[in-house]
Amino acid sequence: MTQFADLGLSEILLRALNREGYETPTSIQAQSIPYLLQGRDLLGIAQTGTGKTAAFALPILERFAADRRRPTPFTARALVLAPTRELAAQIADSFRAYGQFMRPSVGVIVGGVSHRPQIEMLSRGLDVLVATPGRLLDHIASGRFKPATTEVLVLDEADHMLDLGFVVPIRQIVAKLSKNRQTLLFSATMPKEIAGLAQDMLNNPAQVSVTPVATTAERVDQHVFLVDGGAKRDVLLELMKDTDVSRAIVFTRTKRGADRVAQHLEAAGVGAEAIHGNKSQNQRIRALDSFRKGRTRVLVATDIAARGIDVDGVTHVVNFELPEVPEAYVHRIGRTARGGASGRAISLCDNGERPLLRQIEKLTRQSLPFTDRRSEDQRRDDAQPRRAQPSNGAGRNASHKHPRREGQHAEARRPGGERQNAQRPARPANGQKRRAHGGGGNRPQSRAPQA
Repeated sequence: MTQFADLGLSEILLRALNREGYETPTSIQAQSIPYLLQGRDLLGIAQTGTGKTAAFALPILERFAADRRRPTPFTARALVLAPTRELAAQIADSFRAYGQFMRPSVGVIVGGVSHRPQIEMLSRGLDVLVATPGRLLDHIASGRFKPATTEVLVLDEADHMLDLGFVVPIRQIVAKLSKNRQTLLFSATMPKEIAGLAQDMLNNPAQVSVTPVATTAERVDQHVFLVDGGAKRDVLLELMKDTDVSRAIVFTRTKRGADRVAQHLEAAGVGAEAIHGNKSQNQRIRALDSFRKGRTRVLVATDIAARGIDVDGVTHVVNFELPEVPEAYVHRIGRTARGGASGRAISLCDNGERPLLRQIEKLTRQSLPFTDRRSEDQRRDDAQPRRAQPSNGAGRNASHKHPRREGQHAEARRPGGERQNAQRPARPANGQKRRAHGGGGNRPQSRAPQA
């Protein structure tokens, strides 16, 4: 079995790894580190929780151990781009832990906080700068960060950065870097956009893939509860009564939905906090810290946190709402079963989310086991044969292939599972114009996932 000492790391790093309890490298580490120590560019494909941070942090620190020169003001020798504030902070903590006997200067640049402390930090120069793309571009534009001398660039969770719309900022940042840099691109999935980005940015890269694209963690026990939309909160509370659920992350599609679910759990006596893009950086840090230390049992999050939460001992992930992008399911359930542990992922799927469930099963190439918790009326409605459709399109039923329309005859629901007025306006006689009725009827609007 490969040991960290076999990878060519120096004693100062091996001592830190030993203190942190690292014994043997993971697959992504064992395969990537030798290439990176040679100075090669690298394209790494691996799921979250497989040890990607150490795979790039250790070779960078090894480079600095061999060359201990101080960085010049307003520069960074290594630049790591991350999609979220939480992930950026965790990457920085990892660099500090692995380099604890080297004491590298490590800084974090993210949005949602004051510019002034960041400017003061940059003015001293950094060995490692971990940043989100938007705020970093602000400092580049103001001349407070000069990227031309950066030696190593890392893009972590590159596919998630593209999902969040960071492709243009990333290209703008890369254009200002030296062409002689070493570039590392890590991603959990490999869509066409990532392949194109890798082709543009990487120079003859080594490629490492430790798991098939878009597969789910093998140690995660996955299960689906088919439920009526209005019953989701009751089912969630029932799940939280299980004493085996010692630390859980509940995912919603919207920020408002996350707040509502957290408030509902708190009102029922289940300690919960919400984390999403509308929270300030300090609020997000406090919520994560409380969850990590066990003061809060449940963290309710949107997809922006799906890859930014690295907390040991998460026993359960609950998809209160299925994601509209099926790849997000893989990243959500990857918050449990980390570090060799097992975990459970439970998805609450109402009738309108059945197409989303089919997309997830198609992507992950598996049929998820389910328990039918729907009402007898709902089951009877689903069992009824559909009537033939009029040729002129009048009275057209919703297609079961469209997640926005499926089940709308029964009742329309907000993303948080709350019932809206389900009564449809009377259909006008032929030749008459339909009058405005409320907001134009009760068809639920399709929403892109929000952070």
